[in-house]
Amino acid sequence: MQPGDVIRKYRKNKDMTQEELAKRLGVTAPAVNKWENGNALPDITLLAPIARLLGITTDILLSFRDELTGDELRAIIYELDSMLKEKPYGEVFLWAKKKLEEYPNCEELILQIAIVLDAQRIVQDLAGEKEYDDYICSLYARMLESDDEAIRSRAADALFGFYMRKEKYEKAEEYLKYFSIQNPERKRKQAWIYSKTNRTAEAYKAYEELLFSFYQMASGALHGIYMLALEQGDMERAHMLVKKQEEMARCFEMSKYNEVSSRLEIATLEKDADTVIATMKEMLSSIGQIGSYRESSLYADMDFKELQEEFLTELKHNLLECFRNEESYGFLKNDKRWQEIIRQNQ
Repeated sequence: MQPGDVIRKYRKNKDMTQEELAKRLGVTAPAVNKWENGNALPDITLLAPIARLLGITTDILLSFRDELTGDELRAIIYELDSMLKEKPYGEVFLWAKKKLEEYPNCEELILQIAIVLDAQRIVQDLAGEKEYDDYICSLYARMLESDDEAIRSRAADALFGFYMRKEKYEKAEEYLKYFSIQNPERKRKQAWIYSKTNRTAEAYKAYEELLFSFYQMASGALHGIYMLALEQGDMERAHMLVKKQEEMARCFEMSKYNEVSSRLEIATLEKDADTVIATMKEMLSSIGQIGSYRESSLYADMDFKELQEEFLTELKHNLLECFRNEESYGFLKNDKRWQEIIRQNQ
């Protein structure tokens, strides 16, 4: 809404004529008429008096709002998207610029309009593209100063993609600093830059580290869901999740030990002696290969620390102590297979 539209709306709400408003402001009625028709703007010194007479703030008079409601924001973006399908890009571009002048501090609107305009630029071959690119990038750059981390990250992501498309890889790399070191997207983007700049060894290593960390994250998430299922007494779901854990460990080549160990807890809870005994045997026999993932071609370029013999010895000792636990495994006390496991591993 333009200032003239605001003046007309609130003047009428006050049951005030143009002549009455003009008289109280010390201007002519034709001047008010020009404001309301969008042919002129009030002098800056009149903004506060106009706002007071109409019972509004100067921000409302100028249609300045920091934020839009979700529905308002979606309506603007929908209108922008519809216009891009029907009208020339240049015309819609100017409309978008004016819309941002109405809401200069609404960061979500600024970012979304920039993203929509940018996406359309990718699929259209346009004359004068530098003007469009410079403006869109300036919007992204403004959002890098936002206090909202999510806004900053999305703007950095957009600028990263923009410069990758332009094959300006060094410039693209500058925007990685806006992503947390713990954010996997930063690692993925860095690997992509390595691959595009002939740093093949670094690219392999970065992608492999990402793959390795994905396994750890996914495994942790599956275990969390599994624990929730146990708490809810949903044993069918818990069994499904244990199976998924096994399959994932196998897929990521994380060693036989990691494949089989996930099934021990649920078998113990259900006092499934056959499965518990079989799992104990497999875990003990595979301890020596617990670090076999280091030899996997999936992680050929990663650097791993050597597993010390002392670590393996201590792990085996702790496992046996666990297997002897009366509270957990008392139901196996008279099982000769359990007794043999303990005896053989004294």
